[in-house]
Amino acid sequence: MATKKTAIIIAGPTAVGKTSVAIEVAKHFGTEIISADSRQCYKELNIGVARPSEDELRQVPHHFIASHSIHEKITAATFENYALEKADEIFHKNDVLVLVGGTGLYIKAFCEGMDEIPDVPEAVRAEVIRLYQQNGLEWLQQEVARADPGFYSVGETKNPQRLMRALEVWQATGKSILDFRKGKKEERDFDVVKIALHLPKEELHRHIETRVDKMIETGLEDEVRSLIPFQHLNALQTVGYKELFDYFNGETDVHTAIALIKRNTKQYAKRQMTWFKKDQQYRWLQPDAREVIQISKSAGDIAKQDKIK
Repeated sequence: MATKKTAIIIAGPTAVGKTSVAIEVAKHFGTEIISADSRQCYKELNIGVARPSEDELRQVPHHFIASHSIHEKITAATFENYALEKADEIFHKNDVLVLVGGTGLYIKAFCEGMDEIPDVPEAVRAEVIRLYQQNGLEWLQQEVARADPGFYSVGETKNPQRLMRALEVWQATGKSILDFRKGKKEERDFDVVKIALHLPKEELHRHIETRVDKMIETGLEDEVRSLIPFQHLNALQTVGYKELFDYFNGETDVHTAIALIKRNTKQYAKRQMTWFKKDQQYRWLQPDAREVIQISKSAGDIAKQDKIK
């Protein structure tokens, strides 16, 4: 009887150590990695999204890393289709795959499927982004609370991407984004083992500050400066880029911009933790590859896939 295929999900907040753990787990099972990161997929972004190093990418085949352009429209539905196709390819060679990342909506799409939300005209999306850039998060929160109070009461009210998505859907359809949620999970033909990594808050914050300092040392300012002509694109409405765009546009100084990157990254990590904690299927572990391997083996019939002794 054939062994059922298994996807090992390794989630958690930014800077917790997901990449190194995922590589060790993938090497153990002799398999490949699918990234579930909504920014590392863009080939124009590197330092600011903490893309895995060339050495790390050589150790294990990675997918959805530098695979698309910032000029493309990438959504959770895009990721679902991409990841399922790659999973099918990997499962033809292996009984296990590793999916790693901190974009909770992408992981949810892979495991459960996505709701079918109508396409939004590009002009509507561009105008929402423009107004958010001009007026800030507080304005965006007020607009969504007014237009779609149902979503605002249950949504991620500090996540501009989710808020802009809700606002553009309402403007394009006159309906709440909640109206398009079917609430029915798709059945996948593979098992899923969900593991989330965590560290004490103080330690995670130290990791974040160290990472941001290293980004600056290795050329983040130059990377962001090269992207100034494209700062209006949705792909660049993200921590590490927005703050430096403000600096280059004369709205702040460099020291303030760096401090804001650190603060906003910590806030983003907190939102990630909140998202993953809502899913009771996650097993929370310290970033230890061997423990992840043992939990994965006990959770699925994959012990026979051991590649190391």
